[in-house]
Amino acid sequence: MGKDIASALRPAIVMTLLFALLLGIAYPLAMTGIGQALFPAQANGSLIRDRAGTVIGSSVVGQAFASDRYFRTRPSAAGKGYDGLASSGSNLGPASQALVDRVKADVAAQRAAGVAAPLPADLVTASGSGLDPDLSPAAALTQAPRIAKVRGVSEAAVRALVAKQTETSLLGDPHVNVLALNRALDQLGR
Repeated sequence: MGKDIASALRPAIVMTLLFALLLGIAYPLAMTGIGQALFPAQANGSLIRDRAGTVIGSSVVGQAFASDRYFRTRPSAAGKGYDGLASSGSNLGPASQALVDRVKADVAAQRAAGVAAPLPADLVTASGSGLDPDLSPAAALTQAPRIAKVRGVSEAAVRALVAKQTETSLLGDPHVNVLALNRALDQLGR
């Protein structure tokens, strides 16, 4: 009887170790190597650097812009705002009073910033991950008068910049990457 258990355990242990090595070490290393070889920028976080080579952000992770000189991103539910370690939505449903209060506060903040136009939803609601780097073109255009006034440029120039930075994809709605838009805005000067 003892021989039967030993003969049954040996293949189970060998297979467990084999699959642990294969799926726990070899496969992840192979996928990491393929990712680094074929898509190095994406595999390393889609980092964006300034002229000096300093990392200033990522094209796939949003960041907060507080200055009136820049386009602002949508609100973030990730930790204290765009915290990659706390990425998640708020899990607040449409009937949640906490969500209603937060959206009302965001609407009030937009109105205080001088936005008189109807507010697109993405200016006052967070994305599912809380790290969305993009805005709808309508949300960006809503901020154009404020930016034009602060920077001393024409609103038409800011609107043209938004149109130039608007990306369309095969699937999904048109969007504007806020970091790329703000970098292009800095190229305008002032």
